[in-house]
Formats: sequence, C-alpha cells, structure tokens
Amino acid sequence: MKYENGSDILPEELLREVQKYASGKLLYIPAGEEKRAWGAASGYREQLQRRNRMIRNKYAHGRTVSELADEYFLSLDSIKKILYSKKQDDYAAYSPTIESAVKYANGGMLEEWMYCYWQLSKNAKVEKENVVENRLYFGIVKFPLRLIQRDELDIGNSPANATDEHDKLPPLIIEYHQGKFYCTEQKGLLAGLIQRKANSYPTIIVLREGTDYKRFMNHFGTVLFFVK
Repeated sequence: MKYENGSDILPEELLREVQKYASGKLLYIPAGEEKRAWGAASGYREQLQRRNRMIRNKYAHGRTVSELADEYFLSLDSIKKILYSKKQDDYAAYSPTIESAVKYANGGMLEEWMYCYWQLSKNAKVEKENVVENRLYFGIVKFPLRLIQRDELDIGNSPANATDEHDKLPPLIIEYHQGKFYCTEQKGLLAGLIQRKANSYPTIIVLREGTDYKRFMNHFGTVLFFVK
C-alpha cells in the first residue's frame, strides 16, 4: 500500500484535528463504501446467477446437458458444474403454481417466474419471450375477477380448469391497458373460476407502457393485497 502525506491531501483545519488524535502514527482510513462482491457493481454477477437458475430449471423440466450446452454456448463440463454445484442458495425451483410464483415474487424474481412459465410450461416461442422480458409486473395480488373484461369468454364451456386445489394452479396473468384488465392467455382458467363463482384469485398484472403503469398505480397500486 502506498502511503500519502496527510498535509498533501487533507485541508489544514482537518489535518490539525487528525493530529490531535493520531499525530505521527500510521493511520488507515477505510473507504466510504463497503467492498462489493466481484461483479456486483456492474450487475454481471446477477446476470450469471439468473442464467444459472434458468439452466437448472430447464434441466429439471427435461432439457439435456447437451441441449443446454448448445443453447448457452457453454461446454458440457461448464453446464455440469452449474447443475451440480453445492452453492445453490439463490436457486428457487420453478413450477407452474401459485406457490412457486409467490416464492419468486418474494425474492424479487417475478420476471424470471414469468419467463419460466412461458418457456417451460407454455412452450412459448422466442419472440414472445422477448416481449415478456420488456414488460412490467405487479403481484402476486388477490385480484377481484369482476374487474376483468369478459368479451368472448365462454363460461359455459370451461373444463375443470379451476379446481378447489389452488396450490396446483398457476396465478392468473392479466394485462392492464388503457384503464381496463384483459385475460388473453388463460381464458379457460378464468371461465372455470367464474363458473365456480370465485370472487378473487391470485393474479399477476402485466403492464406494458409507462402511462399504463402510472394510471394503474394511481388507481390500484395501494388497494390490492399481496399474496404471501
């Protein structure tokens, strides 16, 4: 460590105050901020953690080591190290259920749960995944179903898509646009809930635009209860 002369870097008044307590002594002055972990400042470490979580989830849902290596441009050994590493404290196993979504949301990873849902459970194409990543999410909240638009919703022809065992079902994914709520992807689930006369259901609100986000927060941001 290189030593500096205090008179060269400290203001005169401050130097006199320091001399009262440590004149002639070697003094270590710690940095103002705590030392960050490698990659924390740039966000690179978080990106790797998110990538590794996705690799583990995909492997758990049937992807092979070879397929993952090709998809992420990694060697087979690198994929195996990620899968079998003992340091997996940040890993949350994905499943298409309310319980799993709540765990991800509580960990600040709701966007990742959505990514897993579309890719692993709905087999969405890459184009749709990219759209999902650019959206804003609010939830998981207990949402009144009466607020959802019901145009073209066939309530009388809904299979047993909504059972009494909510823990085995996914949350509703509802889009908010220009002051209205729409169910575009889970009409069967919504119809089943309405058929059972459910008043509310755990829901993720999808917000696309800044204006929609502001309008939503002004009208609903403080009145919806989060599911824990």
